[in-house]
This record gives sequence, structure tokens and C-alpha cells, in this order.
Amino acid sequence: MRYRTGLIGAIAAGVCLCAAPQAAAEPKGGDPSQVPPRTAISVRSVLPGVFWGTANESEPRAALSISKLYLADYALRRGDGSAEDRELGERMIRFSDDAAADRMAAKYPYAIDSIAQEYSLSATSGAGGWEVSTTSTADVADFLAAKVRTEPDSPILDWMSHAGATAADGTKQNWGTARLPQVRGTKWGWSDMPPPEVASASFGPGFTVSAHTYGTADDQTTDVQGALAGVITQLIPKR
Repeated sequence: MRYRTGLIGAIAAGVCLCAAPQAAAEPKGGDPSQVPPRTAISVRSVLPGVFWGTANESEPRAALSISKLYLADYALRRGDGSAEDRELGERMIRFSDDAAADRMAAKYPYAIDSIAQEYSLSATSGAGGWEVSTTSTADVADFLAAKVRTEPDSPILDWMSHAGATAADGTKQNWGTARLPQVRGTKWGWSDMPPPEVASASFGPGFTVSAHTYGTADDQTTDVQGALAGVITQLIPKR
């Protein structure tokens, strides 16, 4: 939430489809070059080295309320262990509560930059405050993949799995990556002023996915579903 002018200049979307040598297969299907440059998309397998993304996935863009993931992670693992931190974290993730984020950021002003350094998130910066922070879809997907691999019982993932249908400001939380198959949890972000700008980040069995769009929630849903319908299912572990 809250408006922050996004970085200007569209980059033509392309393909980044890679896998570590030990991976069983590369995810295929869906053509990243057909994704409009308004949208950046990143997909990660929980297997290190398996990923898919548009050419602009590493472009720094407004983090919007996706930055609350970083704030909450810092507070839970490096904070004072207070019940207040846990309450604020839950409000930030489940309901995208700005007031909770303001209080958390005031308590831990360097949280976003600390998490960026810890997880090597090169496009992520918290300078100036959470509401004007930047990140990339690649950073968000990498961060969530690390949480799923190393801390699957993190409260952050649980809160994403029980996100409110409606955010604290009344916004419906129901677009973008949340509309993909097998998604178990999602965090959304959006600007409060025109022009529209939205983000979403999700995880499911074996994968994480993040998207940012200079456009509406419907624009993002269209772009994400069009690109990833044949990709996500390949990353879900077979039983």
C-alpha cells in the first residue's frame, strides 16, 4: 500500500530459464518474452539453482507492502522476542496493515537493509522507510525460497497461508500470483494513488513466485496466468 513512484523505463521482457546441473529438469512452458514489460515475474524451485523469470526480474521496483515480509522476518529472528512484534508481524502479513508496519519500522529502522544483506538481495533497499523501499521480483522469490527451504515453520509462511480476504484498508486481496495452481500462501502490495502499481508474492509445494506490475490487479493476474500456467505445475514435487 501507499504510493511510491516506481522506477521509470520499461525493459523488454525476455527469458531466464536455468537449472543447476543436479536438477532433474528445467521448468518449461510459458514464454517470458510475451509478458508485457509492465510486469516482472520470477519463479523459484525450492531446489537451489532452478529458476524462471522475465528479463526484467532483477530490476529494482517499488517494494510496496511486499517490504513487510522483510520487516517481519527481521523482527521475528533478530528482534526482542516480544509479543508485540509477533502481533505487528501478523497484522502486516495477513492484513497488510500500514500502521503496524510504521510501528515495526520505527522500532527496527535498519531491518530491510539488514535482511537484504543477509540474503544477498541486490535490488532491495530500505533507505528512507519501508513505504519507499525497493526490491525486485527476483529478490522476493529468492527470499521466500530460502524461507521455505530453511524455515518451513516460519510464522511468515503461516500468516501468508491465512491472509485476510480483505486488507486493513479494505482492499480485496485476491489477484496475481495467488491465482496460480497449488498456491498455499500470498502477500500482496499496491499503491494508494495513481497510476496503479501492484505486486504479489506466493509460495506453494516446491516453488515460490513473485510479480510486480505497473498496472492494475487485473493486469497482473492476466500477465501471470498467461505466462506461468505451464511452468508452476512442473515445480510441484511428484508423489
